[in-house]
Amino acid sequence: MKKIWFFLGLALLIIVVSAAGWWWYELDTNKDGRAGSETARVIKRDFSATVLATGAVKPQVGAEVKVGARISGKVEHLYANIGDTVKKGQVIAELEKADLEAGLARYQAEVDVAEAKINDAMARMKLAVREYQRQKNLLAKDLTSQGVFDKALKEKEVAEAALLVTQKQHNAAQAALREAQVRLSYATLTAPIAGVVASVATQEGETVAAGLNAPTFVNIIDLQRLQVDAYVDEVDIGKIRAGQRAMFTVDTYPAQEFEGKVVAIYPKAVIQENVVNYDVVIEITSPYQGLLMPEMTTSVTVFLETRKEVLAIPARAVKRERGKTIVYILDNGQITARQIRTGWRDGSWIEVATGLNKGQTVLIDVPSVREEK
Repeated sequence: MKKIWFFLGLALLIIVVSAAGWWWYELDTNKDGRAGSETARVIKRDFSATVLATGAVKPQVGAEVKVGARISGKVEHLYANIGDTVKKGQVIAELEKADLEAGLARYQAEVDVAEAKINDAMARMKLAVREYQRQKNLLAKDLTSQGVFDKALKEKEVAEAALLVTQKQHNAAQAALREAQVRLSYATLTAPIAGVVASVATQEGETVAAGLNAPTFVNIIDLQRLQVDAYVDEVDIGKIRAGQRAMFTVDTYPAQEFEGKVVAIYPKAVIQENVVNYDVVIEITSPYQGLLMPEMTTSVTVFLETRKEVLAIPARAVKRERGKTIVYILDNGQITARQIRTGWRDGSWIEVATGLNKGQTVLIDVPSVREEK
């Protein structure tokens, strides 16, 4: 009999505990919409918003130069190799220039001949001028005829015209000589900037042909003038301003952060896989010599201004339904969908611009029972 009462008491205890558990479950469900729903309060907090973007290390404008030939010819000497450090004005390559030197000598000879003709014409003119003056004085004293005087005048004018022609010929010969000198200078290629040779596109003995585009010999990059091109999504580009502080890392040194600042925003969009981005140029302000190289992939964080005391909720509470941004709130124990407008995002928090008030309770999980408002 005692065993029977023992089992009856045990069964009664199990029934009471089960009933209490079911009652607590129903109470919690009626309060939060479903058992164990996570909630949060609408609070005010300071926002230090950031914009994240990916990008790449690039040479600054003017820090990368392709050196090419402006004339055709055979490469006689090539002094640069990949990885070489060059100074501004250093000779990189020389084309075969025997024909150019011969042309230069010919034009120099033409200049010399033109100078000799000028000297001869000047002497003839001086003689003609003296004869003209003599005949003019004689005519004034009636010691010569008008015909002889006219002949002396004509010879003076012819001598002056001949001198003018020889001077023009001399100018033309000098212009041709300067052109030959310039063409000869094209056969010697020099570095327009100081930097490192990034690539070499020709070899000694090859013949290059200059057309509409000058054939590239070497590509020089100044590794002391690098920048970061960060590709910012069109959703965030309106928050970016020149002068904002930025930090970035590269895959090569993931534990090292480099500092910079925004200096420009390119107005032309960069469309990649139907995603619209804008190129934000970041000047590197921390030392990077010997560390960064062009085309390194970067992870960029741009720091926006700090905003004080803005309404905020956990970002996980925000839902998108039927094209609207909504949250679920508890209003007098009832679950209500409320449309809101969001602003900045700071980590796991998001700003509420309109639609909620401080102190209201929002549901993090999607409730099982919805009451649209």
